[in-house]
Amino acid sequence: MSFEPFNGVTPPNEWKTRLVKDIAVVNERSIKKSDRIDTIQYIDIAAVNHRNIDQLQTFKLNDAPSRARRIVQDNDILISTVRPNLKHYTMIRKAEPDMIASTGFAVISPKRVHPDFLYYYLTSDSYTRYLTQIAEGQTSAYPAFNSDIIENTVIYLPPENEQCEIGEMLASVDKKIELNNAINKNLEEMAQALFKRWFVDFEFPNENGEPYKSSGGEFEESELGLIPKGWKVRTLGEFCEISTTSINPATLSDIIFEHYSIPAFDSGRLPVFESGYEIKSNKYKVSKNSILVSKLNPETKRIWDPYCLTEHAICSTEFMNYIPIESRLRAYCYSILNSEGFHQYLIGNTTGSTNSRQRVNPKGTLHYTFAFGGTDIAYTFNDLVSAIYKKVNENTLENKYLASIRDTLLPKLMSGEIRVPVEQDHNDPDLPMVAERSANYQP
Repeated sequence: MSFEPFNGVTPPNEWKTRLVKDIAVVNERSIKKSDRIDTIQYIDIAAVNHRNIDQLQTFKLNDAPSRARRIVQDNDILISTVRPNLKHYTMIRKAEPDMIASTGFAVISPKRVHPDFLYYYLTSDSYTRYLTQIAEGQTSAYPAFNSDIIENTVIYLPPENEQCEIGEMLASVDKKIELNNAINKNLEEMAQALFKRWFVDFEFPNENGEPYKSSGGEFEESELGLIPKGWKVRTLGEFCEISTTSINPATLSDIIFEHYSIPAFDSGRLPVFESGYEIKSNKYKVSKNSILVSKLNPETKRIWDPYCLTEHAICSTEFMNYIPIESRLRAYCYSILNSEGFHQYLIGNTTGSTNSRQRVNPKGTLHYTFAFGGTDIAYTFNDLVSAIYKKVNENTLENKYLASIRDTLLPKLMSGEIRVPVEQDHNDPDLPMVAERSANYQP
């Protein structure tokens, strides 16, 4: 099987044909016994999602997983060789010191090609489908391919300046997505920090606008310990209900459903849109007031504020579908469900014989208790953080549209169906600007 790129469009005549191994090196460096490395920054396959690295793990080399072997450099491309359809790929623009990737990745180091151009070529949907077909044709226990498949892939190369323009055009979209993700992370941390300050540390503003606890506010004993005088211990069930109203999408085969699933959450917190006939099991109906919290493996924190872009929003039955009793306190309820206290409560109240299938009893979560200072302070907090959560959702939806634009343009740019304007002459001595960003680049 050979890769037939981009819907059979014939590249322009001036584009050259090369094998990937002629312009890049795959798995160039691995840890050797002679390497003096003490602590590593480890990239596992599960940590790479939606072109991003969710989290690096720090290990002493002697304590690291046995698969932690691939040395990663600036501008290296990482593509998981296992289940390529899950799109565990990314580009390392700036490698951390002693950054090591799992041997489950093919680590591609661009040499005689613009790094961004090669990255988007090898992570296009067309190429991912090609790798998936090969992986699924293997007889191993799980779908996987050998890295020499990438090495022997034919690639069509435009002139260097055009590679640069194409790569940087696509990269600019991803940089905007990364910026939105960073803003969202900061906004979510801000909202959580404010909730903790007001309702855990009890430093909410008193009648004079001063922090209550630090300004000598009075406390009294409760089943939760000391809480501000006049506050009450309340249960989650007094503020939220759990909806189990279900639907069988398969009986409505012509309807496009806005589907909130665990894989969709893990792939970027965006729902997938599927026809009813594609969905094989019952789902819960989702409303604009819904707050979704995964009951599966609560150590992996999954809380979702659904967008409800259509009237046919549904979610996996692996989510607990919370509906605030009072809609004006929705952001307040979301903050409770997103709090560290509630997260630890879920972890401490799971059932299941294996770590991979731990679940929470939804009704049991309604017994979760917390200190409540009255509706006035709850309304004030709710109004403050509502704007934060709204902005997070706006940024996430913008990322959805940006990714759609990128994925639409990518095959057309890579095939030459759409040509980018190039101002520099191919022989311009200033052309190898890429070399300034990548020591690996050798035009």
